[in-house]
Amino acid sequence: MTERKNVTYMLRCSDGTLYTGWTNNIEKRLETHNHGKGGKYTRVRTPVELVYVEEHETKREAMSREAQIKKLTKKEKEALICHNSCCIVDERGNTYGDMLH
Repeated sequence: MTERKNVTYMLRCSDGTLYTGWTNNIEKRLETHNHGKGGKYTRVRTPVELVYVEEHETKREAMSREAQIKKLTKKEKEALICHNSCCIVDERGNTYGDMLH
């Protein structure tokens, strides 16, 4: 069985806005968002693109970080994404490079 990782993530929606969430299965969650069955916010803003991921030891840590990121301004979120952009994320949500923390 594959180990489930708790992650906080940001998506760029089709209208350019950012959505922040957490999950323990990023591939499935990204697929859910892109099929219009994710968060209410993203349903009408598909397709979405995974632009940021942080890995956490526990669900509580991932949820806490989600809350912290949601309080940031869009400019601060963009800076966070830019700082970690040395990574490539494919359409399936797979990351290549040093994006996961």
